[in-house]
Amino acid sequence: MISSEHEMSLMEHLGELRRRIIYVLIVFALALAGGLFVAGPVYEWLIRSGSAQAFQLNAFSFWDGIGIYMKIAMIIGIAVALPFACYQLWRFVSPGLRPQERSATLRYVPYVLLLFIVGTAFAYFIIFPMAVQFTSSVTKSMGLHETYGIAQYFTFMFNIVLPVALLFELPLLVMFLTGIRVLTPIRLRKWRKMSYFLLVFVAVVITPPDFISDFLVSIPLLVLYEASVFLSSVVYRRQLRAQEEREANMCIVHD
Repeated sequence: MISSEHEMSLMEHLGELRRRIIYVLIVFALALAGGLFVAGPVYEWLIRSGSAQAFQLNAFSFWDGIGIYMKIAMIIGIAVALPFACYQLWRFVSPGLRPQERSATLRYVPYVLLLFIVGTAFAYFIIFPMAVQFTSSVTKSMGLHETYGIAQYFTFMFNIVLPVALLFELPLLVMFLTGIRVLTPIRLRKWRKMSYFLLVFVAVVITPPDFISDFLVSIPLLVLYEASVFLSSVVYRRQLRAQEEREANMCIVHD
């Protein structure tokens, strides 16, 4: 049996979590609305700067144009809401952290947007052109005429760009989980083989099926994992030093 005090504590935690989720959804909705106002210029830039110049894109549905604007606005909404969501996550778990851990983990939040932008740029300027070139070469080798819909083009793009952009958040996620004592560098090293397999699998899935493309994408993802292990070790060593200092101070007080 769970006491009424524990039930109240659980309900309070669930209520707090619900409130934080509502805040994030409100910010995402506002960012989504704002994204609709800039979707036009962003669309024009994507058409001029990307692989779309090589194709004559078509609309096969009355809703294709609106759908593209909504997808662009959704990416903008995710980019804006992601740091806020991480901040709300920090606010949710911070009562259970020590003051040093609380201040240390808060520092990660501003870098969330930066890594998202870096991951988006890497996916858009490196992975996506390789994927388009490969699929287009296969299509031409089969004697097919390339007639692509604008919705299919942008869906193909976003299915590559968004997962890679989120994968670039891995170092910050690992540092945060280490800071709240969920992960340790020891565990990450034990999981290295399985993590390598999963990251290479992701790289193979989102790139054309040739060795060069798989290699060019797999290496940065593996470097991200090793960077995550290193950063986790840094955070973990700081935690151990802080714990030793607290124990030393307690011994002095008792003496």
